[in-house]
Amino acid sequence: MNNKVNYTLIGISVLLGLTVMFGFAYWMLKPSSDEETQKYLIYFDESVFGLNLDAPVKYRGISVGKVVRLRINPKNTEQVEVTVDILKSTPIKENTVAKLTAQGITGLTYINLTQGANDAPPLKAKEGEKYPVIKTVPSFFEHFERSLGDVSSQLSATLFKTKKLLNDANQKQISLLLERTANVMNKLDRLLDERTLQHFHNSMRNLESISAKVDTAIPKIDIFIDKSIQWENKINTSFESIKGTYLHMNDTMKNMAQSFSKTEREFTIMGHNVNNTMLESQNVMIDLQNTLQEFEHNPSNILYKKTEQKTAPGER
Repeated sequence: MNNKVNYTLIGISVLLGLTVMFGFAYWMLKPSSDEETQKYLIYFDESVFGLNLDAPVKYRGISVGKVVRLRINPKNTEQVEVTVDILKSTPIKENTVAKLTAQGITGLTYINLTQGANDAPPLKAKEGEKYPVIKTVPSFFEHFERSLGDVSSQLSATLFKTKKLLNDANQKQISLLLERTANVMNKLDRLLDERTLQHFHNSMRNLESISAKVDTAIPKIDIFIDKSIQWENKINTSFESIKGTYLHMNDTMKNMAQSFSKTEREFTIMGHNVNNTMLESQNVMIDLQNTLQEFEHNPSNILYKKTEQKTAPGER
């Protein structure tokens, strides 16, 4: 039995497998005759480390092209000019942006295209441009590096301010402050002895008792408030009755004033009549007194005296 391994056959099989894999990859990346490609330019302001020729260009995760050239921008040495071939069927709009994206942990990088508004017009080459230029946005690592730089700058500024704050004079002030704080804490420790703590606990228990009494008194206070409201309503009703009575008494007083005015006038007239009657009575008494005096002197004149007839006007 022949147990020898045929290394030639194994080598031929490996080479054949690699050829098939490269052929399949070329067939996948190469556009068909019906789908032609369009060249675009992308200018990156950051490092394109990990981006190589034939690196894929993806549109929302779908491979739509590849990188065909990498070089420094002749017009701006701070930029990297990347030429890509993208299928014409890819909707590259004016608001489409390109971003470098890492492929897992391999260290390789590809270009990821992201579209903004769907109704934006297609991207076209401007005057003086050989190919249309796709805008770029910073990658995750660029954002991270910038954030790290900002954090480093802020940390440096903080350390500088801390160093400036902790100079000799301030250190003395801080030491003095710590010493005084320690003294205050010692005094506070001596103040809060067992007796003081016991008084504090007693005060807390008294406070709890007072709180319980207040909780018990609150329903009574509510009842008192309700009764006060009822009493207030009754007082308002009484005031309304008193007000009505006062108005009625006012009308009565007005009527009595009118009656007293009429009575006063009647008493005035009666007084005049009584006065006249008294005058007449006085005259009668005077005449009676004269008659009696005359009777005392000469009683016969009363019996035989003739009455003197008074003449009418115009008679003699």
